[in-house]
Amino acid sequence: MASYFQEAKAETQSAFSETKSAFSKGAARVEAGFERAEARVNQFFTAPLPAYSDISKAANDLLNKDFYHVAAANLEVKSKAPNGVNYTVKGKSAHNGPLTGSLEGKYTDRPSGISSITLLQQKKISTSSIPAFLLYAFSYVPSRPIASTTSQNKTTHTSSPSSVQALITYCRAGITGTLAWTTLNVLDAKLELDNNIAKGLKAEALTTFNPATQATGAKLNMYFKQPAFHIRAFTDLLKGPTATIDAVIGHEGFVVGGEAGYDVQKAAVTRYSAAIGYQHRVHNAAITATNNLSIFTASYYNKVNDAVEVGARAAWDSKSSSTVGMEVAAKYRIDPLSFAKAKIDDRGIAALAYNLAVRPGVNFGIGASFDTQKLNESTHKVGMHLAFEG
Repeated sequence: MASYFQEAKAETQSAFSETKSAFSKGAARVEAGFERAEARVNQFFTAPLPAYSDISKAANDLLNKDFYHVAAANLEVKSKAPNGVNYTVKGKSAHNGPLTGSLEGKYTDRPSGISSITLLQQKKISTSSIPAFLLYAFSYVPSRPIASTTSQNKTTHTSSPSSVQALITYCRAGITGTLAWTTLNVLDAKLELDNNIAKGLKAEALTTFNPATQATGAKLNMYFKQPAFHIRAFTDLLKGPTATIDAVIGHEGFVVGGEAGYDVQKAAVTRYSAAIGYQHRVHNAAITATNNLSIFTASYYNKVNDAVEVGARAAWDSKSSSTVGMEVAAKYRIDPLSFAKAKIDDRGIAALAYNLAVRPGVNFGIGASFDTQKLNESTHKVGMHLAFEG
């Protein structure tokens, strides 16, 4: 009897240990699942890593964008030709100044991938239609039996013919070209390579030419973006040459960045600045120190809900002012087709704006600014914006 109780006790302890172990494994799995879910939620709400100039973009856009009083009238027309060229015509009438405008054409040669000559022949596509290609691999496929039939005591075997396939990579890397002509008689050209040289790397070559004065310009820009950092380099090849490099690193929404300018001819650093901030899809804040760390700016943005956005910005120049400049702005989306914006600064300059999507491809905006301390004077401004896209 004693041995029976000992065996039963041992079996009970063993079953209890197994149950406890199972519960422990289950709890660990649940905890790991919660951690993965939390990481996914944080990844969803954390904003993408910005460029250095975009650390305060949300607040700056709310305070500066879509206020139409800046110009008396602004017209923008966008269209796309059947051959894939995008055309943009812009015109602006300033409150005090001449009419200005530009005509821009943009075309993207889509990058092609890897294929084989056999597939091209099946699709009846001539290899001569490809501007350039590189043959870098060959493969030989020997004949092999694919079917056998038996009829009247005779067996017939069918085999596929042998073939040679050449693997080719097209050299069409996906270049985007943009050409613009302004009313100032300036021709602007830009070539872009985005994610072709390496993943996350973008290269730009920009040139300007004025036929009247023979003035020219050439710039080379590089952008390299990865999940943990964002680096940009802007080089002016004809003036100096000069180079401006900025970088941003981030982790879980917190970002730190810096910028420096260098003149090769003078062999000296011409400017530098720094910024720190927190990026979130709903709200973000940033502090920047520009103009050789002499102008300090703090900005805040908050998306209260799907209809309301608010933001503020404060700036202080440590060299020329003892006061702090302040701006606050708000945006209210009335319905899916329209919104209104308002802002005011510490000098009493208030601005209002209204935007309406009249129909698909037609957008209308109107705005005004008022000097609340001089309402009886003619310092107020009114402007409108009209955009067509087809």
